[in-house]
Parts: sequence; C-alpha cells; structure tokens
Amino acid sequence: MNTLVSLWLPILLSAVAVFLISSLIHMVFKWHAPDYRGFANEDAVRAAIRAGASKPGRYVLPHCADMKAMGGEAMQQKYREGPIAHVVVGPNGAPNMGKYLGLWFVWCLVVATVAGYLAGRIFSLNPWNAAGAAKLMGAATFIAHGFGTITDSIWMMRPWSSSAKHVLDAALYAIASAAIFYWLWP
Repeated sequence: MNTLVSLWLPILLSAVAVFLISSLIHMVFKWHAPDYRGFANEDAVRAAIRAGASKPGRYVLPHCADMKAMGGEAMQQKYREGPIAHVVVGPNGAPNMGKYLGLWFVWCLVVATVAGYLAGRIFSLNPWNAAGAAKLMGAATFIAHGFGTITDSIWMMRPWSSSAKHVLDAALYAIASAAIFYWLWP
C-alpha cells in the first residue's frame, strides 16, 4: 500500500495526461473520424433493427449458433450472399458523453494505478530506479491501451488501419506516462 501512496501524484497525472491526449486525438485532430462510416441506407437499416426489437448487445450477421452449423450449406450460402457483420446495439436515447468520459477517465486511472504499482514493486521507490520504473510504466500503459484493439482486427473485422491508429494512440499515452513517472519518481 505504501507504494501506491508514494506514487499517487504520478498515477493521477498519468491518467490525466492520457485523458487529455485522447481528447486531443478525438476532438482536435480527429484522426479516428474516418474509422466510422454510415450506411448508405441508414434509415432502412435502423428500421430493420427496430423491427427486430433488438435489445442492447452485440449481434453477428449471419448468426451461427454453433461451429457444426457453420459448415452447413444454408450457412455457407448466407456467408456467400453477405453481409458479414458485427453490430453493437446500444440503448435508445442520446449518448451520455459525461458517463462515457467518466468511465474512460476511471479506466485511465486503473491502468495508471496497476502500471505504477508494478513499477513500484519491481523497482522499489529508490530514486536511482526512476528510468527503469518509467520504462516499465510506459510498457504496461502501451500494452493496456493498445493490444486489445489488435484482437478486434483479428476477430471482429475492425480494419487494420483503425487498429494501427489505436496502437499509435497507446504509444503516445505510454510516452506521456513514462515521462511523468520519470519526472515524479520518488
């Protein structure tokens, strides 16, 4: 526990830095904007989803209940005809950006806390270990924020270019977090 108490300031500032960098990425530079596309027939797609009374959740097109059915001719025909999609349906109503931003900041704080704790436990709180602790902090931050998107490209058809941008985001978060930990290491 002493480790976390000693590192509260770099942990908090790392979370704030990641939050601010991500805000710049999404609201100023907007380099993720091309990753999101609308349907040409959006109204028809919305009507079809509404008609199905789909509850919030993840949906797959075509849906296959088990691997055995995947090899059947009917499923193979659906795959050939397309579309093949992963769709996330959220609750009706305007998105609550305050909630999402709050959850994002909590996640940034969790990542910074776990990474800081690891760095503190492995390198002790000795000032001579600041460089090693900063490197570990950066590596853990990079992994936590960047690697999950790769599995989305492998399994969920996220374009690889989108994942590459998220990995670049993670690298920026890692650099900022490592610099803060190096600067404020006890």
